[in-house]
Amino acid sequence: MSKQKEKLPFDKIGGVIMINKRLLDSEVFLTMPPQANKLFLLLHSQWRPHKPVGYGVREAAAKIGCTQNTAAKSFQVLEGRGFIICEDESVFHSKNGSRAREWRLTWMPYTWDRYAKPPSNEWEKWNDKNKLTVSKCSTQKGIASPILRR
Repeated sequence: MSKQKEKLPFDKIGGVIMINKRLLDSEVFLTMPPQANKLFLLLHSQWRPHKPVGYGVREAAAKIGCTQNTAAKSFQVLEGRGFIICEDESVFHSKNGSRAREWRLTWMPYTWDRYAKPPSNEWEKWNDKNKLTVSKCSTQKGIASPILRR
């Protein structure tokens, strides 16, 4: 008889978030401000492979417990370090409702554009001397085309 594989006792109600140890031990992650670390975890908890993460500044500020300005700076830190890429801009319309920005998490795979894509790991290109600068979110025909420059 074969041995049954033991299942790990993960929390079945709340779910589990797994993050690559290489990412957690990296300088780019360890040198982030505490609010950006919290936002990183909040975005990761919302990740699903079939759609970008829709998360806005007001929601982030409320969850982190900071001002909207600090939350916006945290998004800039994550984007500047290559952890997130804006896939779709936010929209505010009083009659049709609003929509928060949608983000792609570069350390996670995704499948929303027909084919499964592996993580792009843009955060690996960041270092303290050679910082990534990311342009504003630009979309063309619903397909995001972020531009990364050194």
